Amino acid sequence: MPGSPTTHDRPTTSVREASSDTKQPDQGRLERVSPALAKPVRMTSFWTAIVLPFLHVPLLATGLSNAAETFTFVGLLALNLVALYVGHSYRR
Repeated sequence: MPGSPTTHDRPTTSVREASSDTKQPDQGRLERVSPALAKPVRMTSFWTAIVLPFLHVPLLATGLSNAAETFTFVGLLALNLVALYVGHSYRR
């Protein structure tokens, strides 16, 4: 039809443009608090999140038979989650 809009008339935005317009609330918080330490902290957290699950394997292989092993496992799991959160934007 002559009066209907075509795909050429519609504005297009890419996913990258849309995501760059909306800033995540946690993005840059570490950079604002400590700009000199932000990159090393994110790098350390990133690699800690990668290596830390290897410490879960021996605990799970022997079983969580007592409270100390269970507490250690849950602590390592919590530490892994924190490392994932802090290091998720490393090299972005």
